[in-house]
Amino acid sequence: MTEAEQAIGTPDAGKAEEDAGAGADPAGTQDRGKRRVGVLLAVAAFAYLLDLVSKLAVVAKLEHHAPIEVIGTLLQLEVIRNRGAAFGFGEAMTIVFTVIAAAVIVVIARLARKLYSLPWAIALGMLLGGAFGNLTDRIFRAPGHLQGAVVDFIAPAHFAVFNLADSAIVCGGFLIVILSFRGLDPDGTVHKD
Repeated sequence: MTEAEQAIGTPDAGKAEEDAGAGADPAGTQDRGKRRVGVLLAVAAFAYLLDLVSKLAVVAKLEHHAPIEVIGTLLQLEVIRNRGAAFGFGEAMTIVFTVIAAAVIVVIARLARKLYSLPWAIALGMLLGGAFGNLTDRIFRAPGHLQGAVVDFIAPAHFAVFNLADSAIVCGGFLIVILSFRGLDPDGTVHKD
């Protein structure tokens, strides 16, 4: 290329500059996306470990003992083995709930590829951690073979007994509903309906 062509610029040179600029922007977006996936994984790990440790502790200390009153009879800690879904629903369908939990994990993994929103990362992290927590019980607790009973231990008066994984799932789901109503998508875009 001559000096005159460089000074004026050719269509190919301008296109190359545009392509280079466009290439830099997606790299920044990918970095931002990686940070959100890191948040998702950190929240999921925290929710999972909190659930796992709490279940190990209550099984070791509370199972086969009288319930412990936290706030009188309004809130107690009592170990219940739940073969059904949340709140004891569908005890005869343990394997179905195991498959559903695994499917939720796969869906979250697919969504994570397009995740650029911090609130969505937190919500999906709570769902993922809770799903892994209850799935771990279904795989490793008696009777095993994807039919294990989930350990529930938080027993409010006049309500079903649940665990921290259930709490994470409900909170994550509630946050997703709020984000959807506000028009925030997992990729970070906001739409107005």
